[in-house]
Formats: sequence, structure tokens, C-alpha cells
Amino acid sequence: MNNKKIAVVGAGATGTVLAAALLSGNCHIVLVGTRDGWEKVLKQEGLHVAGAVSFRAPVACYSSRMGFLKDFEPDMVFLATKTFHLPQVIRELKAVVSPGTAIIATQNGLGPEDMVAENFGAARTFRMSLNFGARFISPGQAEVTFFNRPNHIGGLLPASHKPGLEIAGFLTACGLDTLAVEDIKLYVWQKMIMKCTMASICAVTDRTIKGALGFLPTRMIAESCFKEAMAVAKAMGYDLGQGYREQALGYLEKVGEHKDSMCRDIANRTPTEIDFLGGKIVEYGRMKGIPTPFFATMTNLVKALEDSYSKTRKGLSK
Repeated sequence: MNNKKIAVVGAGATGTVLAAALLSGNCHIVLVGTRDGWEKVLKQEGLHVAGAVSFRAPVACYSSRMGFLKDFEPDMVFLATKTFHLPQVIRELKAVVSPGTAIIATQNGLGPEDMVAENFGAARTFRMSLNFGARFISPGQAEVTFFNRPNHIGGLLPASHKPGLEIAGFLTACGLDTLAVEDIKLYVWQKMIMKCTMASICAVTDRTIKGALGFLPTRMIAESCFKEAMAVAKAMGYDLGQGYREQALGYLEKVGEHKDSMCRDIANRTPTEIDFLGGKIVEYGRMKGIPTPFFATMTNLVKALEDSYSKTRKGLSK
């Protein structure tokens, strides 16, 4: 796969880690960001990832414009933007990529791969569930705070499993251990129930995961959210079993010193990804007739915090 041309869209923490790993594997890539001023810095300093994994890689090609990909003609595109940027990214991407380009959604949350598939087709769409936490430091620099190997990747159709295996093998060779799976949505649910539950609790209380789980009132909220999310997952066709909640809480306690990225979003007064996290649990629950009062409350609290600094008020969950 070294002869493949790859684009990484998004130059934040996740995009930096993915691009640095791919470049370390001598892959021909272009990194697409949004800041014109970053090109000089990235080409001078390259990419530097430290922490649970480490990479140093030069950047030969960076662009702040999606239109650059029309001439680059990538074989695959890794989407590493925040989920609230997806609609705009998809609109711009549709105008520049060829019909054979594979699109790989790496975002947090539930449903980004469905949005991609609606626009590019299920046969071209892949979803990657990342099992590492990354923190953006500065242009081209990121820290991986933990990596519970492996990541998981999969397509939305059975025929996509073979190319998924190839992508997983290449990522593993680059230092990002990745396993191709036949039902990626199962792995997404297994991870995202944890993310959906803890992100809003941590953001509203400004606590680490360990701090939220170690304080009885917020732990009680988390346990109630887990129950709601598991009921919604089951209604969506993914019964995670009776032992999942205890297993998930044990997993979270191991990475407990990590602050969820939504805490930084609130602290920096930037948009959050709540619509693809707690908001999706509420949306799916409503669709399936499953009550989600705890998730609706936590989702609306995050939206209220966003509304306190945002000029655009988002609709509330009910």
C-alpha cells in the first residue's frame, strides 16, 4: 500500500497522529487543514507525536484548501475533523474526489460513517474506531495520552472486509496497531457508549474520568446513562451483554486521569461534538421508543453551556 496516495483531512490531534504514522511508513500523503499559516511551520518543523506512541515525520505536502485534492487524486481519505465540521467537509470533498476513492471516518461519536455513506455510497465508506486518546499541543505536535491497542476498522458491506484488512495491515506496520473487523458498528457501540456517557459528565463538572467515577453523585449519573445507552444499543441490534457495564467501568478507571476532549471544548469556548455523542443516544432512543432521561438532561446541559458563549443556539433534546 506504500504506492497509494492518501489524504488526511484535519490537522488537529487525531489528524496529526494519523498523518505522522502514515508518513513514517513512507506513504505519499497530503495533510489538509484549515490554517494558511501552518504550512510554513509544518514544512519546517514536521510532525512530532509523543507519549504512548511516538513519531517524527517531515511534511512534504500541506494544504488549507480541499480543492487541492482534485489534482492530488487520493486513493483514500481519512476524515479526522470534529464531527460538527462533517457536513461542510463532505460538501467540499464531493467536488474533488473520484468515484473510486475510499473514505474512512475516524471521528468520535455515533453515526458519522452513515453520513459519509449517504453521500459517497456504502461501498466506499469505512469507519475506524480509535482506541487512543490524543491531545493537540501546537501545529504539527500532539501527545498520545493512552493507546489500548488495537484500533478497529471496517467497511459497511461484506465486500469491504478485504480492503479493510489491507488498510489495517498498513496502519499496523506504521505503528498504529489496527484490526479489521466484519461488523465495525459493534466495536463503535462498545467504545462510544463509554464516550457518550462520560463526555458530557466530565464537561459539565470539569472532572477527569477518574474524578467523575470516584464521586458518588456523578458515578450514579454515569451508571444510569450506561443503562440507557445499553438499552438503545440493544434496540439498534447490538446487545452488549449483562457484563458490559462493569467491564466498561473497569476500562474507564484505567484511563481515568484522562480529561475528555469535551472539557477542553467548553474551556476553550468552542463547539462540542455533543450532537454525535449524547445527542445520538437521545435521537436513537426516540426512534426506538426507549426513554433516555439522563442522556437528555446531560445533553441539554452541555448545549446550555455552549449557548452561554455561542451566538447560534442549538435545539434542545426532549
